[in-house]
Amino acid sequence: MPSQRLDSGLRRPLEVAGFRGENVAAEVLLVLTNCPDEETAERIARALVENRLAACVNELPSVESTYRWQGSVEQAVEVPLLIKCTRERYPALEEAIRQLHPYTVPEIIAVPVVAGFAPYLRWVADETTPPMMA
Repeated sequence: MPSQRLDSGLRRPLEVAGFRGENVAAEVLLVLTNCPDEETAERIARALVENRLAACVNELPSVESTYRWQGSVEQAVEVPLLIKCTRERYPALEEAIRQLHPYTVPEIIAVPVVAGFAPYLRWVADETTPPMMA
């Protein structure tokens, strides 16, 4: 597979055949959200993967978050999720998180993937393609 060496020593795929002629890394997003507990995190993760909105969701160990909310500094224990999806599926993924999440304003941040292992990125794209399009 053609690749370009980056200064950091990573290899970036130039193109993956069959992915609309574009760099597959440019189509993959890493989405972050925090949940109030493990039960919520597991419910959201499963729904996103079952509905092919995400290829994979990693539930991380609990973290303590400090944030400003409605004029006060607050602290809470939260469960972070790392969600792998595509730009195409992001709008539906965001809507699903908004519907499933108990927070009024849930953290939903999408970070573009600029480089990655091409077969893994292709897998993310394949697993988030709706069945009728596969």
